[in-house]
Amino acid sequence: MNRWRFALSKRWAGYLALAVIFAIACSGLGLWQFERRAEARAEIDRIESNYERPATPVGDVLDTPGSYAESQKWLPVLLEGTYLADEQLLVRNRPFAGRPGFEVLTPLLLADGTVFIVDRGWLPTGSEQDAPDDIPAAPTGPVSVTARLKAGEPLLSSRSTIAGSGQIPTIHLPQIAELLDRPAYTGAYGLVITETPEPATAPMPSVKPVLDEGPHLSYALQWFVFAILAFIGLGWGLRQEYRSVNADDPEEKERADERARRRAARAPTDDESEDALLEASERR
Repeated sequence: MNRWRFALSKRWAGYLALAVIFAIACSGLGLWQFERRAEARAEIDRIESNYERPATPVGDVLDTPGSYAESQKWLPVLLEGTYLADEQLLVRNRPFAGRPGFEVLTPLLLADGTVFIVDRGWLPTGSEQDAPDDIPAAPTGPVSVTARLKAGEPLLSSRSTIAGSGQIPTIHLPQIAELLDRPAYTGAYGLVITETPEPATAPMPSVKPVLDEGPHLSYALQWFVFAILAFIGLGWGLRQEYRSVNADDPEEKERADERARRRAARAPTDDESEDALLEASERR
């Protein structure tokens, strides 16, 4: 046991503490990646389950204007009403395919007097101004709309609505309801699928999300491997110092000699053979 006394020093206690902290951090990151993967898998399941379902009247899906469950994401709903084109809003800072742009939100006034927010699609930023060059007009008069449900977004306190511009930083439905000063659905909005009558031109509609869970599983496994490597490295360092501290011990000397004999007896590698040939040719 005296040969290992050095391992009880404060220095090695510090090394052990660092290894434990590092391993805990890596394990935490690994578990976080597992959680991210579970979220991605749940989103894929929702898309596969809901995306192509037949449209259902919105009142049959959302019990109240404020209700919404994550399990309802991507469900197609049927809405009938009149677009309030004069109260249309643009959501800024919405890149698509590497291009800056806006999403066009047009309130749809339903028969019961409630407003449902319809995201009619994406438009690129204009060539000379921070707004689209042209905004396709929404259909006028009574319109039938199918749209896929999506939850509203959180309010960004660091960004504000630009007064008089009709632009907003995020799709925060309660804030939009305040801007419209009308009763509105605040639990979810809709990504347009179809409009009847069909407009002559329209913003670019949303595209179906890619069914890809991402690299979260491989990242999680890598973090757990790093946690294990911390203790492997600690053990290797401990072993190396043991050999150094006990270099004069007869038993350790014998083991060192045995290791040297094994290294000498093993067959040379291809690299070693090539090096030997090069050295021999240089001596000629």
